[in-house]
Amino acid sequence: MRILFVHPNYHSGGAEIAGTWPPAWVAYLSGHLRRAGFDDIHFIDAMTEDVSDEDLARRMAQIAPDVVGVTAITPSIYRAEEVLRIASTVVPDALRMLGGVHATFMYNQVLTEAPWVDVIVRGEGEEICTALMEAVRDGRWPADRHAIRGIAFRDGDKIVATAAAGTVKDMATIKPDWSVLDWSRYIYIPLGTRVAIPNLARGCPFTCSFCSQWKFWRDYRVRDPKDVVDEIEDLVDNHGVGFFILADEEPTINRKKFVAFCEELIARGLTERVKWGINTRVTDIFRDRDLLSFYRRAGLVHVSLGTEAAAQLKLDRFNKETKVEENKTAIRLLREADILVEAQFIVGLDNETPETLEETFRMAWDWQPDLANWSMYTPWPFTPLFREIRDQVEIFDFSKYNFVTPIMKPAAMERGELLDGVMKNYRRFYMRKALFHYPWRGSGFRRRYLLGCLKAFLKAGVQRTFYDLGKAGYWGPQTKTSVDFGFDETRTLAEAQMDDWEASADRAARAAERREAVRAQMKERSEVRACGGGTQQMEGA
Repeated sequence: MRILFVHPNYHSGGAEIAGTWPPAWVAYLSGHLRRAGFDDIHFIDAMTEDVSDEDLARRMAQIAPDVVGVTAITPSIYRAEEVLRIASTVVPDALRMLGGVHATFMYNQVLTEAPWVDVIVRGEGEEICTALMEAVRDGRWPADRHAIRGIAFRDGDKIVATAAAGTVKDMATIKPDWSVLDWSRYIYIPLGTRVAIPNLARGCPFTCSFCSQWKFWRDYRVRDPKDVVDEIEDLVDNHGVGFFILADEEPTINRKKFVAFCEELIARGLTERVKWGINTRVTDIFRDRDLLSFYRRAGLVHVSLGTEAAAQLKLDRFNKETKVEENKTAIRLLREADILVEAQFIVGLDNETPETLEETFRMAWDWQPDLANWSMYTPWPFTPLFREIRDQVEIFDFSKYNFVTPIMKPAAMERGELLDGVMKNYRRFYMRKALFHYPWRGSGFRRRYLLGCLKAFLKAGVQRTFYDLGKAGYWGPQTKTSVDFGFDETRTLAEAQMDDWEASADRAARAAERREAVRAQMKERSEVRACGGGTQQMEGA
């Protein structure tokens, strides 16, 4: 049985300005499928290769697959649907399969607007996709489709979602096939080297209201650090990778496993051959302040911190559970350990003003991270925060839900003014860094890395790809009133999806009540301890 995976051709001028990123999903799925006996697997990275629809159709016809599979995050969903529409024309007998976070939660919407999609894989894909492929191979599809857990499909006029599948419990079975990728295409511009995105853990125990990762992966699981380093050693030795970013939302949550991971990298002598970066929380930097120099010795050179917002009010709304003053200290600790630090700010909520944008710039400059990034608030339609503000959402063109396009319109600003304010922050921050910091601060690796980051920004700026500026027609403050974001205003929400949202909202509300109850209980316990309560009191609290 021949399987073709396609990564949809979608570009937004966001994270891709730093390089071309390998789509790890296809490696993880392919590895699991190969161990189940599926060895005729093909892959087209239409995004990295910038494959046109016409060329995709031609290549698809040449491969003649029995199954066409594609994934999508929210902004790439229409391109993913188009891949399967092309498949319905070019290879009409092939099963058309869609997975990823957007389709997992929005299957009603997707199956309504793209009825040519045969089946949606809902959730973590390895075991569900393998079970689905086995049913196709054995001739049990579509007869047994109601018995396969974790999928959604159309059955006549009805949309059916089977019972949710369990998450992968045996993490030792996660063994990606990285050879499915053409590694010459995946380059990290700041260091001019090949880049990979493996993962150490899946899931997140935190419930940030703007994030969907904790909902998608459900339970938090950490892989054996030796298995992950096996992966990295393969990437370095056999694929020439010189830099990797752990895909985890927060790989430092389990400190014991993260330390073991670092120790394994050091023990195998990989620290001089490959450098790496992570995303993490400010609270973990505080917790691990005495370990930061050790992390640096293990090859960790770049930490992206979810500082998120300058105003504590916003942090509280996001449920980040951090304090503004902690951000500056965490950044200082990382820089003292010779780890480059990137501060992430979320802007563009309904209470955004020119003054709050200016405040984020002042804080960024006061905190002195090596890099700063201002992301437009993007209301993922399956997150708790979206449900709180959905009456304010005017744009349902999901192709623009990309962190660079202002989906939300602040009450006191036009979208063009918001974009102009963000660009002003970028211009001031990086111009000052370029003139007074990057060329003169430090030497060797740090200086080379920072100048490489500046090169990536300048390249994207000259090509007008940064923040989709070329497409939006933004050329500076003089054009802020004429910016055209190109929203497709014909896009609406399917009634079936609205019905499902109501049920999900009810469940989310109940979950929020449970979290508040737990917080209240923990607060009560801390107050008991603060009042000098003994062990007996603590056990009874």
